[in-house]
Amino acid sequence: MSETETQTDSSTDDEGEAVTPPRDDDTGGRVRRYANYAVLLALGLLAFVAVIQLYLSVSNVIRIWISDEYRSLFQAAFNLVVLLAAGIGITYQLRRLYGS
Repeated sequence: MSETETQTDSSTDDEGEAVTPPRDDDTGGRVRRYANYAVLLALGLLAFVAVIQLYLSVSNVIRIWISDEYRSLFQAAFNLVVLLAAGIGITYQLRRLYGS
């Protein structure tokens, strides 16, 4: 038997190396992974809308409950807390992605 006759279940790429065709279980795993990404994206969008609504609600509460002379101070403090939380989240994600 020659080499081409022994490779009945795999083909070769441009460089002559054997490439195995995708199996059915690989396709199912890929579909499952994409479905998980779609669910993650939908939940991320929902969380984003919720965060925007929370931010606007807290700003409204500050505008209603805090007197005019202290309003800018409370708004600045709230914005600083939001900025620090976002910075911590970004740092955490970067460390997860780039492994440091």
